[in-house]
Amino acid sequence: MTQQIPQALFLSHGGGPMPLLGDPGHREMVACLQQIASQIPRPAAILMVSAHWEENLPTITAGEHPSLIYDYYGFPEESYQIQYPCPGDPSLAKEVERLLKQNDIEARLDETRGFDHGMFVPLKIMYPEADVPCVQMSLVNTLDPLQHIKTGQALQSLHQQNVLVVGSGFSFHNLDAFFSASTPESEKMNRSFEDWLVETCCSPDYSEAERMQRLTGWADVYGARFCHPREEHLLPLHVCYGVAQAPCRDYYEINILNKKASMFLW
Repeated sequence: MTQQIPQALFLSHGGGPMPLLGDPGHREMVACLQQIASQIPRPAAILMVSAHWEENLPTITAGEHPSLIYDYYGFPEESYQIQYPCPGDPSLAKEVERLLKQNDIEARLDETRGFDHGMFVPLKIMYPEADVPCVQMSLVNTLDPLQHIKTGQALQSLHQQNVLVVGSGFSFHNLDAFFSASTPESEKMNRSFEDWLVETCCSPDYSEAERMQRLTGWADVYGARFCHPREEHLLPLHVCYGVAQAPCRDYYEINILNKKASMFLW
């Protein structure tokens, strides 16, 4: 019997192209993504929700061969020569649109948009052959947690088609803190929020109603707004949870740029 792919993966994608440039602060992240890719069955296709794309309603790439968007600045020239020529999947894009609309969520297709670094950086690490078809979907610029959970709920049936939903964000995303000296208080807030996130996503002791309530109220948790001054890098996790609506089956705690970070597999 063929092993079934996971329903969803939330990954912390690091800083810009740095994971692909041999940066020491991203070694654990690279090793973790390689480990995950080696341990799970290969998906037929990937639906990627990236923190780096926001629209007024869920928007889905529908091109056959999307280009890459080098949406980062001030990096070495080689950063802008990175290639990841994976195919798009217009039929999957239309199915995502259909499922969303079937669940009363307006959505649209975009045949011209390319793949941003939240998509191609981690997938180049996981699937370097670039032979898994991919579709990317935007966040909604309201940045409402419940709205993103409901988006995930509408996409549950993709699992039956061997499609892996990947939320590409970062469990810690305070740019100033990455480049400032750590203090006992900053380390405490980072650790505390990571612990809360792991407990929320993984504990079997919560009902799904309780887990959803915790995720929608994340901003009230100690350290939350230090770890996420703006929520866009956390919301791909909400989409992943919506797809699974269950405790995660595996989680990975790593250090990225000297900060605690997590990845979750459902």
